[in-house]
Amino acid sequence: MKPMHMLATYRKSIFLAFSFIIIEKAAWIIEPTVFGNVIDAMIGAVATPPKGSPTIPLIIWICIFTINSSVGTFRRSRDEKIFLGIYNDLVINIARKMNIGSLKASRAAARAELTREVVSFYQYRLPDLVEQGIDIGGAVIALTLFDWRLGAACATILVPMYFMSRLYNRKVTDFQKHIHDQQEDIYGIYSTNDVEQVQSYYVEMAMWKQKIANWGAMNFGILRLFLLVIFLVILYIAIDLDDFTTGSIYAIAAYVWTFVTSSEYLPEQLESMASVKDIGRRLQSEGE
Repeated sequence: MKPMHMLATYRKSIFLAFSFIIIEKAAWIIEPTVFGNVIDAMIGAVATPPKGSPTIPLIIWICIFTINSSVGTFRRSRDEKIFLGIYNDLVINIARKMNIGSLKASRAAARAELTREVVSFYQYRLPDLVEQGIDIGGAVIALTLFDWRLGAACATILVPMYFMSRLYNRKVTDFQKHIHDQQEDIYGIYSTNDVEQVQSYYVEMAMWKQKIANWGAMNFGILRLFLLVIFLVILYIAIDLDDFTTGSIYAIAAYVWTFVTSSEYLPEQLESMASVKDIGRRLQSEGE
């Protein structure tokens, strides 16, 4: 089953899971601004003379924090039930193909294991990708609301990130294909009772995985260099060019950190996406 086909087949269950993610992350993105208001209100309350009360900003922050925490808690429990049901449906479909002779038993067992990776992608990796997308987009929008130059500084990295991601995805897709070819043959390798052949199998597997790691490391390093420049530019704008309050500086720092940490994990998510696309193609085929 291809990834898009899986989304269409289980759209109601997956939409329910993703709706919780969106609510949780929306609260997460709003929280730094609200907490910055709490900081400013508390500083104003202890000033001489006092400038208002921090009660209302504090209540608003507690409400946002509660929404984020309660939805996140419920989602982590509910997701397991949703995706266990999807996994059960997929492996039963593989078993049916084996019974009618479309798949060899050894290959069916291997694909059942690969199916776990597909479901894990939708349960963990795709939500992470959605969360990071919300974090990056939300941080850029929030920074723009403080000062358009802050948002523009973050947005400049999106162009090189796009081209780096395309190159990385193309390379990793090829590497993942070789890895999955080997994983489908693992039962046949062990059935030979040949220690040297088993050793050769894992040496070759390690070679392909190391190539993925090398490309991931290079992508990560280049991205971090861009992020360092962006971070310094934003600090200069926020501290030297604008007269922000203490709470606003806290919120800006939180958004910049959210942007940086979310951006640097994109290569890992792209690797998972490349892997699940290849597995989906295999599950869609009838097998040899």
